[in-house]
Amino acid sequence: MKSLLLLVLISFCWADNHSDNYTVDHDRVIHIQAENGPRLLVEAEQAKVFSRRGGNVTLPCKFYRDPTAFGSGTHKIRIKWTKLTSDYLKEVDVFVSMGYHKKTYGGYHGRVFLKGGSDNDASLVITDLTLEDYGRYKCEVIEGLEDDTAVVALDLQGVVFPYFPRLGRYNLNFHEAQQACLDQDAVIASFDQLYDAWRSGLDWCNAGWLSDGSVQYPITKPREPCGGQNTVPGVRNYGFWDKDKSRYDVFCFTSNFNGRFYYLIHPTKLTYDEAVQACLNDGAQIAKVGQIFAAWKLLGYDRCDAGWLADGSVRYPISRPRRRCSPSEAAVRFVGFPDKKHKLYGVYCFRAYN
Repeated sequence: MKSLLLLVLISFCWADNHSDNYTVDHDRVIHIQAENGPRLLVEAEQAKVFSRRGGNVTLPCKFYRDPTAFGSGTHKIRIKWTKLTSDYLKEVDVFVSMGYHKKTYGGYHGRVFLKGGSDNDASLVITDLTLEDYGRYKCEVIEGLEDDTAVVALDLQGVVFPYFPRLGRYNLNFHEAQQACLDQDAVIASFDQLYDAWRSGLDWCNAGWLSDGSVQYPITKPREPCGGQNTVPGVRNYGFWDKDKSRYDVFCFTSNFNGRFYYLIHPTKLTYDEAVQACLNDGAQIAKVGQIFAAWKLLGYDRCDAGWLADGSVRYPISRPRRRCSPSEAAVRFVGFPDKKHKLYGVYCFRAYN
């Protein structure tokens, strides 16, 4: 009985000392193994990190061992990074390290490595970030029978924009919506990205697909055609629909680009085919919808001239509202999908930097 009492007292003293060393605050995510026996703790000093397309980022992760439990030990430490899917049902392998053995997976090949700032540093460096890198990552450290994890969110600077094709509104199933965003130098937006855009003022009365397969739309100014005038502002949720048969618009997300977006100065207005060729003659390509939104939102690009874009739409970006040029709000103004053979407009071009 005395031995049991002594064991309980030792356990409580160890827990009290441990809690003094590791505290939880709003910038710190800490996971502690609650099981008896050897202890391994993994923490992410930041719950979220920010970057942009083309940039580099470090996903923070450190691990702490109880030296009295592990001793010198012979167990090799295994560090595994995975990416969580938007529905949290799957994990995509990113990087695994055990001693001198390291393996990188999929599109991360050649772009990820461990920071290795100290013996207990499991932080992952990702270089040349892509739009697809956005999301939540799990750092898992395993030693023997002990393991622990921490989750870090990677957020990208960018812009969310609603999109529908020449066919008109509500013409895309989920898979077509994904491809439509890719075709416009973007990816299908997540709910978090749409929510952040709504908080920044995005108001759009047409429902669109999101990356988790849900259909939603953001309303900042409630009105009758958009859920009712007496409803509160918010992101309206249509729920989850059949990805093959249901048809809606889509919300796309894009970020900084490595190139030059510009309105081509040309002596005459152009048909669509003439616009495509004019950009090629200038050493560029006709710009995509994602590029005009990125230039407008991230670079403050402003031009009161309607111009062709790659999808056959005609738009123009206004960052400084004024009379005859979007007088009420800063926006990328949408003219429509004019007849490609007979309507004449300017053109927006994009020249990528090598």
